[in-house]
Amino acid sequence: MKSPKRIFKDRVYEQLARIGKAVASPPRLELLDLLSQAPRTVEHLAREAHLTVANTSRHLQVLRAARLVEAEKEGVCVRYRLADDAVADFFRSLRILAASRLAELDRIVRQFFTDRDALEPVDRKVLLARARKGLVTVLDVRPREEYQAGHIPGAISIPLHELKDRLAELPRDQDIVAYCRGPYCVLAAQAVALLRARGFRAVRLEDSVADWRAHGLPVAVGEKAL
Repeated sequence: MKSPKRIFKDRVYEQLARIGKAVASPPRLELLDLLSQAPRTVEHLAREAHLTVANTSRHLQVLRAARLVEAEKEGVCVRYRLADDAVADFFRSLRILAASRLAELDRIVRQFFTDRDALEPVDRKVLLARARKGLVTVLDVRPREEYQAGHIPGAISIPLHELKDRLAELPRDQDIVAYCRGPYCVLAAQAVALLRARGFRAVRLEDSVADWRAHGLPVAVGEKAL
């Protein structure tokens, strides 16, 4: 017969395991990453993650059962959001732990971005100071609603799919620092490649808005149109 102490321990770790089971899926991790940017409908998440709507809904139900996400009806659609900022912090901590422990992950990331000549270090505090003085253009290439949910102060919003047609709005006499959803997002890398091909001085910032916030730096919300 188990002792009360053993029963207590078993029950505690059983509950902790609920989180582990919920995130033990590549698609569900990607959905958490996407929801760390902004709330999304099931249909939008399905498009971004290249999943069927039915499969996306099933994954979201698992995350919801583990209390990691919440949902609300919007007409005929269902919009999901992270339960709170602690979930975003959890995902970020998991990502950092994996990067520090798994050589395979580091190799995959570095090979992808090195091949595109878009991975260059940018100091966060220096970037913020230069942006405030108007010495650098910070470019957010995520979808507009993600920018509105939270962005680096002073950043301008030009979603990647609009960038080619809006190059004339960007200055050619200063550096452009593009960012998107974090180190595993390719939107900023694609933006940098396009900008460099058109003669702009551009580099990529690895940080997501969650990374920016985690380092104690300010995050702005709302719209700042070019």
